[in-house]
Amino acid sequence: MLKPVLTLILTTSLMTTASAVQLFGDVEVSRLPAAEKTIGDVVTRYQALDDGLAQLSSKKNEVDATQLAARQGHRLWQQAVRDVQSGHFDDRPLYWARLAMLNSLETTSANFKMADWQQDILMSAVEKASRGFSDIQYGDDVQIKIFLTGFDPFFLDKDITQSNTSGLVALALDGFRFEINGKTAQIETAMVPVRFADFDQGLIESLLSPIYRDPKTQFVFTVSMGRTDFDIERFPGRNRSAAAPDNQNVLTGGTKTAPVAPKLNGKDFIGPEFVEFSLPVSAMQVKDGQWKVNDNHTVTTLARGEFSATSLNELQNETSVEGSGGGYLSNEISYRAIVLQQKFNSHTKVGHIHTPRVKGYDADTEQAIVEQVRTMVMQAAASL
Repeated sequence: MLKPVLTLILTTSLMTTASAVQLFGDVEVSRLPAAEKTIGDVVTRYQALDDGLAQLSSKKNEVDATQLAARQGHRLWQQAVRDVQSGHFDDRPLYWARLAMLNSLETTSANFKMADWQQDILMSAVEKASRGFSDIQYGDDVQIKIFLTGFDPFFLDKDITQSNTSGLVALALDGFRFEINGKTAQIETAMVPVRFADFDQGLIESLLSPIYRDPKTQFVFTVSMGRTDFDIERFPGRNRSAAAPDNQNVLTGGTKTAPVAPKLNGKDFIGPEFVEFSLPVSAMQVKDGQWKVNDNHTVTTLARGEFSATSLNELQNETSVEGSGGGYLSNEISYRAIVLQQKFNSHTKVGHIHTPRVKGYDADTEQAIVEQVRTMVMQAAASL
């Protein structure tokens, strides 16, 4: 496993405009003391994996050090997946353990003098591997490949105990296999950061490009936590407008009256104002689920405000303020995923699921949400 992990880290590094500490250290790591005080058992649940980085002091070159960092990050992802799938329905220990690892990397020295860029590579290794990026592996017998993304907890300055149901879904469904219409299907997942900088530097495009290159990929589901019920977001929009910070306390830079385009590798993202999902929404509208499943057509444009759009054609000359998924990263991940799918001319069906919102953490409710998403995904596969 180490060679693929290391190759991924070195060839898709995010360190193009900011150091690793700036990108996924400072603000998020600074919340660790408050989290330890409030939910100490959650923060320290995977403590032994963080302690494994102490071996860094024995590493005498960059390659060995990076392999260690990648291995510890990968072990963290696998531990979190096993933990959730064994019945501990909590996504938060993964998030806080990752930050503890990054914090350890800042204070643990290798047995050679590291430049800042080498430290960045080690932190990137932990980041990517602990998000499942190096653990996307389908069985040779799989005929229907399904990829799904979740998000980290967010708005933690409001509630340090906050979970994210989408992250729990990703951990619970990683590697899940099922038979449908005589074919073997498998779900693989990854966890996405709630940070504008990562999106601007092409994280989503780097993650999804190999997924779309595989002709067996039938579905890409991006998932985040949203409103009261389930919403499948029909018309994602291009622009950012939400008055909400990311996990680094960076704002979108846009408003409802002055939305802004996201970036891609330093330039404004080029694409249509709105795109449309390709998910089999009627098949996914679980009739006996605990929550209603909405086919959400609601959008907001500069000229017309908020309304329910009937088609992409109706949105041709509009400027997007909010897509069906809003004006934040949950809308943006879906928009980017669909635009990229179109660039690859892929047959993959793509779209976004907003789960019901959970305040803080509620294991029973979140488990029920996971099971309804599992059913929705299986029903989508059955519609092929």
